[in-house]
Amino acid sequence: MTTVRSVLGKHELDKMLAERDTLNTDIQSILDAQTDAWGIKVANVEIKHIDINEIMIQALAKQAEAERLRWAKVINAEGEQQAASSRKLTEVARILGSVPEAMPLRYLSALHEIAGENSSTIVLPLPMGAFKFLTGD
Repeated sequence: MTTVRSVLGKHELDKMLAERDTLNTDIQSILDAQTDAWGIKVANVEIKHIDINEIMIQALAKQAEAERLRWAKVINAEGEQQAASSRKLTEVARILGSVPEAMPLRYLSALHEIAGENSSTIVLPLPMGAFKFLTGD
């Protein structure tokens, strides 16, 4: 039990709960080395249950909550970054909208990409005045 407590005490609590196989191997090698002089071979050690006092459980809960808050902040920051990207798209749309020929050319470019794919049907939703520039009206 002293060896078990010693090995468990060297590890952080969350890693101790998550990495039992590593702890089992560490304890097995220490016990095997200590019992080798007696001719005893320790073949397997398995930690089945670790009792944790209430204070440690509360500490783990606080740590998990802090981790969730950290992830929420990361996700929020990524959302802000994507919003900045959408502002750039709005700016591009404004630029394309200022040149009358730009959007129909962009539309034709998209059609060219679609036509290169293996699709058998292409539906073309066209605004009424989309290609006026081609007819000169």
